Amino acid sequence: MDISYIINELGEEREHYFNAVAPPIIQTSNFASRTVEDLRQKMLQEPEATLYTRGNNPTVTMLEMKIAALEGAEHAIAFGSGMAAVSAAVLSQLGAGDHVVSVQKPYSWTNALMQKFLPRFGVDVTMVDGTAAANYRNAIRPNTKILYLESPNSYTFELQDIEAVVAIAKEHGLVTIIDNSFASPINQNPIAMGVDIVVHSATKYIGGHSDTMGGIVCGRREVVNKIFVSEFMPLGAVLSPHDAWLLLRGLRTLPVRMARVAETTRQVVAWLEGQPKVEQVLFPFLPSHPQYELAKKQLRNNTGQFSILLKTDDIGKVELFCNSLQHFLMAASWGGHESLIFPLAASYAPGKLKPKLPFNLVRFYIGLEDAEYLIRDIEQALEKI
Repeated sequence: MDISYIINELGEEREHYFNAVAPPIIQTSNFASRTVEDLRQKMLQEPEATLYTRGNNPTVTMLEMKIAALEGAEHAIAFGSGMAAVSAAVLSQLGAGDHVVSVQKPYSWTNALMQKFLPRFGVDVTMVDGTAAANYRNAIRPNTKILYLESPNSYTFELQDIEAVVAIAKEHGLVTIIDNSFASPINQNPIAMGVDIVVHSATKYIGGHSDTMGGIVCGRREVVNKIFVSEFMPLGAVLSPHDAWLLLRGLRTLPVRMARVAETTRQVVAWLEGQPKVEQVLFPFLPSHPQYELAKKQLRNNTGQFSILLKTDDIGKVELFCNSLQHFLMAASWGGHESLIFPLAASYAPGKLKPKLPFNLVRFYIGLEDAEYLIRDIEQALEKI
């Protein structure tokens, strides 16, 4: 299915809403039935029927159709946040006494789900270095149910060989779940590589404007419908129609934004590689990166995230560098029009557990500004240290 068709036409029955170019926001909690039999049939068909907005809503359904098609999935459910989508996908496959093998250093709240939440309910989790698929195999137990991936994963952007991990999962009858937020459905489609469930923080690239939150779970229809009944409806992490409309707006420009971000990021990274005050640039699309060939195989293009290690053992200099940037906002998320940094130094505080990542690591996200504009800003900040 053509990307242009998916983004601009799929699911958009304009003749049903006055031929409006932009779809309507169906801002209602409830949908009426004309007869008892009509209501009965809706209740019987609820994973698909439009009965109550906590289940299905036409504006939200349009978004779900488009993301599913972009991912090459049969079906999708939209959630109120990316973390709600991750949690629902993981919980849908587990019961007390089960075991999960997860990539180490995932998104911080995914890490909290794995290390703090699941053990409360009798689920064991083993975190592994995902750069070697054999580490997943070696961690499998008789009670293992899920192999969890995030490729590339947060902050340091190591990749997992998706096809290799999928092969291990199929050999043992296990479910694979991957967070594909880093790449977006434009740059990577794990379902085509055999992954069972794909999750997204739609807050990031799909939204693209830093003004809404959302999450998506994609997979086979039977798998998604099971999540609808067992996790989505009981836990109620619903995406509002207005937020779905904002995400639909973001989708319109997703390919163009991803192309712009990719080009600018390559220019900024190339400049940073030659800076003597930068110890290392962590970016899978650098030819010097140990997983460069895997990145080219799995991803259609680079995206806007990378990290640097500043060449200093003085946390004060790291803070000075970050505080001196004039055109990068300091914030926790990414995926919008604005360029951002997130310094790991902010996680270092007296009395707090020391993070596993070094304080001189600064994560960058490149937005839609000109490359030279951003490079000049980084250059003047580096001069300060």
